[in-house]
Amino acid sequence: MSRRRQSVTIRHVAADAGVSLQTVSRVINKEAGVRPEMQQRVQASIEKLGYVPSLAAQRMSGSRSYLILALNDRERTISDWQKREGGDWVGQMMLGGCTACAEHGYRMIVELIDTNSANIERELAGAIAALQPDGAILTPPHSQNQDILDYLHKAGIKIARIGSQTPGPGFCITMDDEGGARRATEHLLTLGHRRIGFIAGPEDYELSAWRVAGWKAAMAAAGLPTDDLLVTGDFTYASGLEAARNLLDHARPSAIIASNDQMAIASLAVVRGRGQSVPQDLSIVSFDDTPIIRYATPPITAVAQPIAAATEKAARLIIAACASNAKGDSSELEMANVASDLVLRESTRAVKN
Repeated sequence: MSRRRQSVTIRHVAADAGVSLQTVSRVINKEAGVRPEMQQRVQASIEKLGYVPSLAAQRMSGSRSYLILALNDRERTISDWQKREGGDWVGQMMLGGCTACAEHGYRMIVELIDTNSANIERELAGAIAALQPDGAILTPPHSQNQDILDYLHKAGIKIARIGSQTPGPGFCITMDDEGGARRATEHLLTLGHRRIGFIAGPEDYELSAWRVAGWKAAMAAAGLPTDDLLVTGDFTYASGLEAARNLLDHARPSAIIASNDQMAIASLAVVRGRGQSVPQDLSIVSFDDTPIIRYATPPITAVAQPIAAATEKAARLIIAACASNAKGDSSELEMANVASDLVLRESTRAVKN
């Protein structure tokens, strides 16, 4: 039996290049201060030997772990997975974050934490002790949770949070929620709609209020009232059913904008249950643009949330802050915005005369 081939390590690279282990580590980690000819020599040995950098090698300097922790809400995430309802938030988050991390020798690990748990600090302490991350990406509603923000800040972990402008530490990345809602409303206005209902998300998500603000701004610019056209759901299909029935019974809109895809699909079901159709009798616009919306009948016009782009931005901000030793977890909020896009499909049409 042949002997198992020995894995190539950082020591083999150092010996082949004739340099110290520290020099190889600095080249792998793209640190400044290494002479170009030395970088070329080490890189040539890496390619020659087929060496793949490990986290252990990257951590040799002792200053960074090269891990970014992405925190998502456990209860809602697991519920969506168990229901298999087509949401792809976590997948898009991993696409953006993992892609950005891979370019810089980082790894992104997703952890699920209960937002309203009395054991948040203990859960965070366990994850941080095990992983020792350089930074943390927080998604709603974690991104506005003061207990989580305070704990990470005190631990010296750089923070990037998506979908929150709550005062506190970290980089803040928004996804153009207000602008997306405004564009969706303006699209319907150009089709002649004047009674445009809006199904808002729950109040414990900051972005819910931003979307309402965008809708109201567009309606106000057109000189149209909104008082009886706003109802609130909780991002679930059941709440969408109730909200759509409420609107159709009392406000009689010609169009509805729903704050997420499940509530939009529920609105579609309510219309059909009344013997009507979309878009002939009611136009519908959604938020998120997950697969269930694209494959609905008819396919639904939606504000496509740039989840992957926002998470990529968050990862890059953390990585840059680590490289420059900048205080990305400072007490002053640093803002960045990623534009959303309105994707037009068959669920909207000009209002009947």
